[in-house]
Amino acid sequence: MDMNQYLEVFIDESKEHLQTCSEQLLELEKSPSDLAIVNEIFRSAHTLKGMSATMGYEDLAKLTHEMENVLDAIRNQKIVLGSEIFDVIFQAVDDLEAMVMSIAEGGDGKRDVSRVVGQLQLIETGESSPISIVKLETAATAAPVNQTDIKSSYDEFELTVLQQSKEQGFESYEITVGLREDCLLKAARVYMVFEVLEKVGEVIKSTPSAEALEEEQFDQEFTVTVITKESSSDLQKKIMKVSEVQKAEISAIDLDKLRFRADEGVVGSTIIAPEAAEEKPEMLQPQEEMKKKTSTARQANNKTIRVNIERLDILMNLFEELVIDRGRLEQISRDLNNQELDETVERMSRISGDLQNIILNMRMMPVDTVFNRFPKMVRTLARDLNKKINLDIIGAETELDRTVIDEIGDPLVHLLRNAIDHGVETPEVRLADGKSEEGTVVLRAYHSGNHVFIEITDDGAGVSRDRVLKKALGNGIISEQMAAALTDKQVYELLFASGFSTAETISGVSGRGVGLDVVKNTIESLGGSISINSTEGEGSTFLIQLPLTLSIISVMLVEIQREKFAIPLSSIIETAIIRKQEIMYAHNQQVIDFRGKVLPLLFLKDIFEVPVFEEEDEFLSIVIVRKGDKMAGLAVDSFIGQQEIVLKSLGNYLSYAFAISGATILGDGQVALIVDCNALIK
Repeated sequence: MDMNQYLEVFIDESKEHLQTCSEQLLELEKSPSDLAIVNEIFRSAHTLKGMSATMGYEDLAKLTHEMENVLDAIRNQKIVLGSEIFDVIFQAVDDLEAMVMSIAEGGDGKRDVSRVVGQLQLIETGESSPISIVKLETAATAAPVNQTDIKSSYDEFELTVLQQSKEQGFESYEITVGLREDCLLKAARVYMVFEVLEKVGEVIKSTPSAEALEEEQFDQEFTVTVITKESSSDLQKKIMKVSEVQKAEISAIDLDKLRFRADEGVVGSTIIAPEAAEEKPEMLQPQEEMKKKTSTARQANNKTIRVNIERLDILMNLFEELVIDRGRLEQISRDLNNQELDETVERMSRISGDLQNIILNMRMMPVDTVFNRFPKMVRTLARDLNKKINLDIIGAETELDRTVIDEIGDPLVHLLRNAIDHGVETPEVRLADGKSEEGTVVLRAYHSGNHVFIEITDDGAGVSRDRVLKKALGNGIISEQMAAALTDKQVYELLFASGFSTAETISGVSGRGVGLDVVKNTIESLGGSISINSTEGEGSTFLIQLPLTLSIISVMLVEIQREKFAIPLSSIIETAIIRKQEIMYAHNQQVIDFRGKVLPLLFLKDIFEVPVFEEEDEFLSIVIVRKGDKMAGLAVDSFIGQQEIVLKSLGNYLSYAFAISGATILGDGQVALIVDCNALIK
């Protein structure tokens, strides 16, 4: 049987199931005891496994099978969820996504997944810890020390970790650390001790818990259990180097003694027997409820149909030709002045307008298709930067044209990474500044008129005016005189300068001088704009404005000598007619007075080098255009009127034409160039 006919359906459905896994894993991390979420992830993994096996993608099927086994053990409460287990499952989902993307791009979907499969198998059997002994650094063989009474209790999972570590040649120690009586910042000292230990081994347990230690809910002593190859004497020396640490008592753990106590019921009190787990009523949903959900899902599926996007593109191209012919008919109708023809053309225009709305709506997609990959990215980035971040997504159902959707993903990734790395401070800094230790990043989308706005807001440190100016002066972007005259808004705009970065050090996240200038260029190439607003110490907001669609746009047609140009209505504030005597000069620039504001005046005939055939009269037609909070007047010979036109690309050969974003074919067959106002206003 030829499976290629099912390939597109497989790719689409695989992406949906993996997205469900990612979203539900993030929810499960917040509510680890919610078995309904585990069941949801299990169902998606199970379906994906069956689909992969049927299509012949063995690596996909193998990895989903192991992931399914772990999820089954979790929902049967045979495994206690911890942050390390979450990390392994997230890694498994990342590998699955990479394989599906490989298949979507025409690859074979093969990937070396032996490492993550091995980790999942160890989690399932309880033989080893996913924190992996690969993270531990090789050090000197541990020196024998005296056995002392065991101060911590261990569950079955922790006992297994200790046992497996011993088999790998590592030693397990319980370390009781005592702080001085006059120690002021106890949590900071605990953090420093943990940092020392994690450089030479792995901390698997602390008494009191890590949360209690962070909140300083202990007297002067705490106990940690460490797996390492470092000797006890070296460990003690390193811990005692931490200021305000008074003592560090180290004792080797006797695993046989621990096992004996566990058998007696003293250790491992958190173990839940499988038999008891099976009796939990919340694990199983009533059959009636399941039937009801299945029926509802089936009904919902029957109301939708998958259509290849290429077919929609072909349909859009055909309709664009119809729009051009519609414009031609409207012009013929005006020239002939025939009532019956006028009525017919008017009716056809109305019907084609409705058809246009339907076709454009078919191409619209919710921005959720882009937003839904960000929560997992933010989680990973926050862990890498040792920050606590809460991502709040609002308005994910807002719709945009597919062509715009395809382009905005990378700019949004840049802005989110910028907000997390530059904006939100570390928990220690936030607490010192009187903020909550968890920073918040809000990603919001909403409609307004013929545009979609996307906001990225953080409650971090904001933009430092002095720091930006210092960097801009150092890079030669501005002069000392210009710096003194800049408003806060203009200073923030400097962040979009090419090669500008305020990062002090280069990391995998920032500091390479690439990012915001690329973001700005990409958004402006889509006919959009981006601005920034910030308050130092309180946070920043990036605002992106995007057109609903790129294919058919409303423009003002203007004439310059014998050539016609189209100016997008989205950029126009208003039109005016002035006398030439009203033109003034300021700083060697022609300007006009517009409602009390001095605006630069740009002559399009000079910019586009239009040949002069006719003498100009004493009046000038002016189009006032806006880019963000900047405005300018464009001088033209005359206005033709508003019209909906089809945006056509100029092709690669003319892609660098200054201030021209494309062209269109008018009703009389002439070609009109479309003016890019963003490029004209500096």
